[in-house]
Amino acid sequence: MQHASSVRAFIKRHYRHFNAAALIDAAEAYGDFIDAGGRMMVTLAGAMSTAELGLSLAEMIRAGKVHAITCTGANLEEDLYNLVAHHHYVRLPNWRDLTPADEEELLSRHLNRVTDTCIPEEEAIRRIERAILDEWTAADQAGEAYFPHEFLYRILRSGRLVDFYQIDPADSWLVAACERDLPIFVPGWEDSTTGNIFASHCIRGTVGRVHTVRTGIEAMMALSAWYQDTVSQAPIGFFQIGGGIAGDFPICVVPMLRQDLDMAHIPLWRYFCQISDSTTSYGSYSGAVPNEKITWEKLAVDTPRFIIESDATIVAPLIFAYVLGA
Repeated sequence: MQHASSVRAFIKRHYRHFNAAALIDAAEAYGDFIDAGGRMMVTLAGAMSTAELGLSLAEMIRAGKVHAITCTGANLEEDLYNLVAHHHYVRLPNWRDLTPADEEELLSRHLNRVTDTCIPEEEAIRRIERAILDEWTAADQAGEAYFPHEFLYRILRSGRLVDFYQIDPADSWLVAACERDLPIFVPGWEDSTTGNIFASHCIRGTVGRVHTVRTGIEAMMALSAWYQDTVSQAPIGFFQIGGGIAGDFPICVVPMLRQDLDMAHIPLWRYFCQISDSTTSYGSYSGAVPNEKITWEKLAVDTPRFIIESDATIVAPLIFAYVLGA
């Protein structure tokens, strides 16, 4: 990132209190953790891919600052949508003023709105459907099964989408992850657009085996294997963007190993940071402060813990710039 050093200097001068201070503390601890040999799990909730987090996350991946990702199915597919259809996206600066009639007009144009951004159905969703359907049917006929991200890796590596790229692939976090064969875990993939499309093809019979795409429990089993292998070599940290299943699913692997598989020797997560705009609440998992995770045997008493209550589209790129400028 060309301006990482200047961003870092700006943050160090101006970010001194409240959420700003939490940001710099979390960023410095992230950098220290990686410099000491730690590995980092990053989790993506919300619509961070449509918010083009790939601009900074891709560089974090290529710089070896991210070692695994857990994300929603939406974030997995939407980075790829942006890669092949960016010029066809429609931005709506006045999105707060839209009427139901305005929304219906967007629907008539086959534009799927995500806050201030509309994803074009034909250029993004259907283009990827055509590519991934070939992979699904080939795997189905061969009796093979792969995780959601593995199918996308296969498409990227085939080169069949290169002619449709509309952004620099250096700005795609999925391309960066594919280059490093980064482990990606996608809980609840079924509720994504691509997951819905897969279900439709199973209903039609285009794909004969539901388990051609591996999901759910198999994803947790793969995550447990990754955690055990990785933590035997280095401590693992947890950087959570947003809440929901993207964060809930992977952090639970530690108590599962320790309590349900009787592996009391498995180390807990050794760094934790969450960026969230959820109101702090002990009745809301996404709004729970990190200390609560100690009671669930996810974090240790001495695990560095940070929570930044702010918009992740603002905070995450700043933290990444800070870490990259170290």
